[in-house]
Amino acid sequence: MTTDPDDALRWEGDEPDAPDASAKHEPPAAPQAPTPADPAPEAVQAAERAVETPPKEHAATTGTTPATEAEADADDEPSGIGNAALVFYGIIGGVYLLFAVGWIVGGFRLRPRASLLLGDWTYFPWMWLAALAPILWFAAAWVLTRGSATWIRIVALIAGAALLVPWPFVMFGTVGA
Repeated sequence: MTTDPDDALRWEGDEPDAPDASAKHEPPAAPQAPTPADPAPEAVQAAERAVETPPKEHAATTGTTPATEAEADADDEPSGIGNAALVFYGIIGGVYLLFAVGWIVGGFRLRPRASLLLGDWTYFPWMWLAALAPILWFAAAWVLTRGSATWIRIVALIAGAALLVPWPFVMFGTVGA
């Protein structure tokens, strides 16, 4: 091993930017044979061989090529949501939010008619549950389809939008009948 402190900052084969005066007068150092004082000469030599192994030999020993290693690393990264899917999720999220508002408005508009058959203590909990149903469906579809394909999540969200139409709002609107 050499005692030069700058050896730790260089790679084998690197040329210095400006030659020193000491490098001009010294002959190149011959490779040193392992001495008995070295703690593990085999381990050091194996590590040096691994560093010096060219890419083709390295690929032969590991069984992969650098190109397939890069492809494997790219496959390990999760792919992001596409732009079209992101726009769809924003639109369908807005639809679900409007459905929740529609259930609240329609439920309040329907209350005078429902009070003929039901008391307020039975009507309001179910009205608020109906108003929360679109939000709960969106959250459940998002969480339950987290590991699935994008089209499965889209189908679940479209199915919920078809099932959770705020019928009191559609039938009576904000003006009343």
